[in-house]
Amino acid sequence: MLALAVLVSCVGLVASGFMLRQSDFVDAEVIDNWRSKLDEQDAVVEELRSQSIARRQAVGRQIAEMQSRLWRMEALASYMHESSGLPLDEFDFNAPVSQGGPLSQEAEVLPVDNLDTQLGMLAERLKRRDTELSILDQVLLGAYTEQGAKPQGAPIIKGWMSSPFGQRVDPISGKKAWHDGMDFAGARGSEVIAVANGIVVFAGRRDGYGNLIEISHGEDTLTRYGHHEELLVHAGQSVKRGDVIGLMGSSGRSTGPHVHFEVIKSGKAVDPARYVSAR
Repeated sequence: MLALAVLVSCVGLVASGFMLRQSDFVDAEVIDNWRSKLDEQDAVVEELRSQSIARRQAVGRQIAEMQSRLWRMEALASYMHESSGLPLDEFDFNAPVSQGGPLSQEAEVLPVDNLDTQLGMLAERLKRRDTELSILDQVLLGAYTEQGAKPQGAPIIKGWMSSPFGQRVDPISGKKAWHDGMDFAGARGSEVIAVANGIVVFAGRRDGYGNLIEISHGEDTLTRYGHHEELLVHAGQSVKRGDVIGLMGSSGRSTGPHVHFEVIKSGKAVDPARYVSAR
């Protein structure tokens, strides 16, 4: 009986100890509460991550815009050097900016808001410099092209006019369509020439046009020459009327060797016929 009593006592102690420890355990309600808080934290983290991505994308777009402005500045600088005879290093935009001074205090990483402000200021400065260079470009262009800036003549030496400006049947789709220029056909590799003095503002690939050249003649006048087999000029280069700028080809949307010729006045394509016949 004593042994049985001792055994019952031991079992009672173990049971009571188990119940005591069990009361210290976290119940389902507490666990659900924790899970709810963790979900809220996850949502906050995801929102911050989305904001960070959006901010980086915005900064990336600003940098891309600045880069395009710098490229235009470099093209203008190249032309100014060629036409003015000034030392190239005075217009070297690739050289690092000369600046310095002793470090007066511990350097700190710019906070995001401050970084945005600095980028905005830099973008505005680049925009002003771009405008200043454009004005200087027009001054130099006016002095250089006084007598030869007006388009005259055809953009070819040998060949024939194969499609006029205006409404026509599209040679590829067979449907009625508007044609913004005149087409001049000839032998593949034949010379394409500038029809007026000016500055090459674009020389490269463009959808539809293939290998394209654009020349600015001042006073909001631009000429385009498309579908080249080979380009012989580069952006920023000055040209005179009659200079060979490319070789005739069939690049882009084309059915055969020809040059698509456009005259743009104040941003709008006009009929090149009167300029071609002016020769």
